[in-house]
Amino acid sequence: MKSINWVVNGVLAIAVIVLYVLHFNSANIPIKSAALNGGGTKVAYFEIDSIQNSYVFFQEVKSSLQVKDMENAKQLAGLKNAFAEKYQALQKNGRYLSQAEVANSQQELAQLEKNYTNKEQQLSQELQEESFKRLQEVKKRIEQFLEKYNKNKEFAYIFSSNPDLMYYKDTAYDITSDIIKGLNSEHKSNK
Repeated sequence: MKSINWVVNGVLAIAVIVLYVLHFNSANIPIKSAALNGGGTKVAYFEIDSIQNSYVFFQEVKSSLQVKDMENAKQLAGLKNAFAEKYQALQKNGRYLSQAEVANSQQELAQLEKNYTNKEQQLSQELQEESFKRLQEVKKRIEQFLEKYNKNKEFAYIFSSNPDLMYYKDTAYDITSDIIKGLNSEHKSNK
């Protein structure tokens, strides 16, 4: 679960950086009239933790990833139990077995352990890939909503508030509740 939070925060931090870089590298973006008239640059921010806690689609993604993680844990527990049963049987009956049978059982145990390790790596990799894909989908939906949201607001920048990156913020520019309402409304209408 902690790794999912790290992935989410990492993806969203990267998204903010990419948006920032794209904004400064785009030469053909028209300058807003407010900036031309000396009105200054309008900046807004949203609380990413509030989005994570209140955006229904994000909650659904998080929940489905947790279910997959629990399914993976069950599969691994089954493999671990098979290993433990085989090991206990060898311990219990080992003195009655021939040397060849003991060696054969030890090879089976080694193979079960190798299968467990491989399966653990495979499931972890699959979960990580799915997490990344699903969180990219969340990020894309947030970006698309912000683009629609910003058509009337004319903000030059909309940042995600991350405690590690932001040292001061004036709550007058907090648009979190608007974003949550809009995202959840769009998600509800997409169902």
